[in-house]
Amino acid sequence: MSAPLALTPVPYGALRYGLRGWLLAGVGRLLPTPRQNRFALGYLAVLLGTTVFSRLADPQLVHRLQEFSSTDGHNLLHRPVLALLFSGVWVAGPVWMPYLWAFALTVAPLERRVGPWRAAGVFAAGHVAATLLSQAVVAVGVATGRVQPSALDALDIGISYGVLASLGALAGLLRPPGRLLALGAAGALIAHQYLNDQDLVTGVGHPAALLIGISLWSRLRGGPGAGRRFRMRLRLRRPELVAANG
Repeated sequence: MSAPLALTPVPYGALRYGLRGWLLAGVGRLLPTPRQNRFALGYLAVLLGTTVFSRLADPQLVHRLQEFSSTDGHNLLHRPVLALLFSGVWVAGPVWMPYLWAFALTVAPLERRVGPWRAAGVFAAGHVAATLLSQAVVAVGVATGRVQPSALDALDIGISYGVLASLGALAGLLRPPGRLLALGAAGALIAHQYLNDQDLVTGVGHPAALLIGISLWSRLRGGPGAGRRFRMRLRLRRPELVAANG
C-alpha cells in the first residue's frame, strides 16, 4: 500500500504574486488595445488632442470654437450637421483621464464584441438622437414659456450621450449578472446627475441615450459576423436538406 501524498503548502509569496498577476491581467483586459479597439483608441486620441488644445490655447479662441461646435438650439437650426459632428470632439471639463476609463468600461468592450463599425454606429446614434430629443424638449419649453429663451444658446458639448448609449448596448451582450450591474450603474449615474444638477438638457438626454443603446440589443447580439456565419451554416446544411427531400 502506497503512502498518502503529502499536500505541499503554497508559499505566501507565490500566492501574493499570483493574485497580483490575476489583478493586473484583469485590469489589462479592460484597457483598450490597438488590435481590438481602433475606434475607441482613435476617438480617445481626438479627445486628448482637443483637451490639450483647450488648456494651452487662448481661452477666448477655445470658447469661440466650442460655441461654434455646440448643439444648442440656434446652432442646430443653422448648421445642424457641423454642430452634431464637432460637439462630440470636446470633453465637458478640463480633465481627460475620466474619459479613458469611461471608454475602457463601455465603448472598448462593446467594440470587442460587435466590431468598430457597429460600435461607432451605436455611439453616433446615442449622440445624435439624444441631442436632438433633448434640444427639442428645450425648444418646446421655450415656446410654451416654461424655459427661458437663453436656454437655446446654452453651451452643449461632450460625449456623455455616446458613452451612455454604448453602455446600454453593451448591457444586452452581457450575462444577466453583468447586465444588471451595467444597467444599475447607468441608472445610478443618471439619478445622481438628476439629483445634483437640475439641467434640462442632460436630464432628458442621458436617459434617452441609455434607452437608445438598449433598443439596439436585438441588432447587436448577432455580432459583426452573424450574417456570414448564418450563410455558412445554411450551405453546410443544404446537402442534407436535398438528400432528405430526394
